[in-house]
Amino acid sequence: MAKSISHVTVIGAGTMGAAIAGHLANAGIRSHLLDIVPSELTADESAAGLTLDSPAVRNRIVSQGFERMVKSKPANLFSKEQAALISLGNLEDDFAAAVGQSDWIVEVIVERPGPKQALMERIEAAAPTHAIISTNTSGIPVHIISQGRGAAFKKRFLGTHFFNPPRYLHLLEIIPTPDTDPAIVAQMKAFAENRLGKGVVICKDTPNFVGNRMFSFIQSDVMEYAIKNGYTVEEVDALTGPIIGRPKTATFRLNDVVGVDVAGLVGDNLYGLIPDDEDREVLRGPNGSAVMKLLIENKLLGSKTGQGFYKTIIGEKGRKEFWGLDLQAAASGTIDYVAPVKPRWASVGDAKEEELAERLRRLTDADDEAGDLLWHTLSRTLAYASKRVPEIADSPGEIDNAMKWGFGWEMGPFEMWDALGVQDALDRMEGEGVAAAGWVHEMLASGRETFYTYENGQRTVYTPSPSTDSGHSQPVGDAQSVSVADIRRGRGVLAENDAASLLDMGDGVLLLEFHTKMNALDTAIGEIANAAIERLHGSATGLVIGNQGGNFSAGANIFMIGMLAQSGQWEQLDAAIHGLQQMILQMRLAPKPVVAAPYQLALGGGAEISMGADRIVAHAETYMGLVEVGVGVIPGGGGCKEMVRRNVSPHMHAANVNPSPYLQKIFEQIGFAKVSTSAVEAQQMGFFADTDRIVMNYDYLLGEAKAEVLRMGANGYTAPSVKGNVYAAGRDQLANLRIGIYSLKEGGYISEHDAIIAEQLATVLCGGELSQPAWMDEQYFLDLEREAFKTLCGYQKTQERIWGMLQSGKPLRN
Repeated sequence: MAKSISHVTVIGAGTMGAAIAGHLANAGIRSHLLDIVPSELTADESAAGLTLDSPAVRNRIVSQGFERMVKSKPANLFSKEQAALISLGNLEDDFAAAVGQSDWIVEVIVERPGPKQALMERIEAAAPTHAIISTNTSGIPVHIISQGRGAAFKKRFLGTHFFNPPRYLHLLEIIPTPDTDPAIVAQMKAFAENRLGKGVVICKDTPNFVGNRMFSFIQSDVMEYAIKNGYTVEEVDALTGPIIGRPKTATFRLNDVVGVDVAGLVGDNLYGLIPDDEDREVLRGPNGSAVMKLLIENKLLGSKTGQGFYKTIIGEKGRKEFWGLDLQAAASGTIDYVAPVKPRWASVGDAKEEELAERLRRLTDADDEAGDLLWHTLSRTLAYASKRVPEIADSPGEIDNAMKWGFGWEMGPFEMWDALGVQDALDRMEGEGVAAAGWVHEMLASGRETFYTYENGQRTVYTPSPSTDSGHSQPVGDAQSVSVADIRRGRGVLAENDAASLLDMGDGVLLLEFHTKMNALDTAIGEIANAAIERLHGSATGLVIGNQGGNFSAGANIFMIGMLAQSGQWEQLDAAIHGLQQMILQMRLAPKPVVAAPYQLALGGGAEISMGADRIVAHAETYMGLVEVGVGVIPGGGGCKEMVRRNVSPHMHAANVNPSPYLQKIFEQIGFAKVSTSAVEAQQMGFFADTDRIVMNYDYLLGEAKAEVLRMGANGYTAPSVKGNVYAAGRDQLANLRIGIYSLKEGGYISEHDAIIAEQLATVLCGGELSQPAWMDEQYFLDLEREAFKTLCGYQKTQERIWGMLQSGKPLRN
């Protein structure tokens, strides 16, 4: 049996190496981070009387890389405390000890074969016989790096290419060589998926592997087309971003983020390494190459130099404006930037509200400049992707996953092709002289019309067989992955409206899925939730509250709240708040377990419905907060009650405990609308109980939540008591909080209206003006919350904050 990976040595403390060590710490794995010893002193070191033998000097380079990683924004670490899992050292003093105790050694040094090969020779001599050894090279063929090493070394050597930043980008490319033991590949894949939360793509050992091979072609091709046909930087980015299911960085802003020099180097290096690629001349397009050369020569390298394809200008009103490079002028050798003009096309406006598949069909059919560019880039991308199977990966699914997980695409190339219609798109491509791979024709000739289909309830992807004329179906995902789309297609929908659906996950477990804008909670969701509650009193085993895509829930529907408050419909507002409270409370009282599965944004009502569940199984990237003060109210769906129950009440069972520090913490947290930057931080902030769990792999989240429901049921679940279980501190503690509110207001830190909101919040958290502390029912706190919420909605300044948020997306400080 393979030894588990509990200690790792990361060699190279640059941006990527340090971030890999950081993500290992996120997963609770100890590591050594090593780098070279400096060859000369800095001026400060000389002035301090240090020598090259001083420990601080010898570890200066690794320490600097580590500090940059810890301080970076967005954060590499789930919590700064996790940095303690990383030990620092250098390649002379600490190499043997660090490598000798490691289960995995990963190299992340300069991207040149020579230094990597020399390092591998040292590792071979020092590593334990069980240790896995890998390189994080982004494009050098992996077998070149292991040249000269023994058979035992090569058996446990492979590529592990993380995408930067490794905390946030799901993709990990694993690249075995012909010598790598398949058992090692399987072990690393399982470790990466389960411990590190990665989406793993198994790549062939070809230049730039999968993600960067596709990236280089796509970026070069669309840039050349744009320059030749008179498009602006802004127009290209408007068309190749969210409108086609890709991130806002789109094309040119992505080059700025990656680094113009890095993107250029990747493409230049790739060209010479792929002599048999029939499309490699795209990488040397004359216009695109001229633009990249000009920017690199002038050190306009993108975000790291403050200027590249975009330049930040301070406008007349003091606001930042992002001016785009004049592509056509740059292709002729002149650097000039043009003022932003928001691109508009009727076809884009007509299609933007459609689902992505329909949007792609309509946009690529559009008879305008938008349609021309999108058809060009998508058709060439699809054709190129088809010709890279099986060269860079065995399955179309691997290429799709690489682009989704590494570059944030909603659909991979072959999923897009299915959306456009494989035969229709192929006919149009070939009519323009764009050739696709022969296996696509073979698939269509066999009677299969799409790359992806469902067989016996399982999603499969067509995979060509290299040795025969026929392909085969390969299952998509694994047993741990649970897809809402698969659940819908497999077992169907039990109840549904425009806001939510109730689905059957199997084994009697229900799934309550939201699908409003930002998954905001409204009364229509309550209808489906009530259907779920009814089944929980019947034959259902339990319930998972979860979704996929976007965010878990960004809170309540504040437009509805604003309308009711502005029109003075207080009874309807009371009914809406009461309905949310009772929906959550009745789930809590149901005889079967309820598990919430939050991820990404879980704000306001999203946090409340999570805390109201019996158990939280959260994705590691969960950003939770009670942010209602931003719209002039306080949590009204049980958030205040839950924070007291979870963070104050447990301490008050002991004698002579002062509740003040616990109350102060949650008062400040809610009052300043603090949001966690990870699930680990949410746990530290008191949103999660000790029994709640954090899942690293987003693809496994719903499956783990379902498994938790079944475990709780098998262990004899009983509903919790909601009577006399929440500590109300009363008027003495309320007086303490009021002193703080007064001080903040008098000091000018908060406004008059902020003070009014804070007064209502303090009153609820302390359980009102009770003369003595008491243990109260949960409903008592819910009633206090509801009254405070309604009271605040009656203020004009609160209504202004609600409408301000709806109009600008930012809190109004009035």
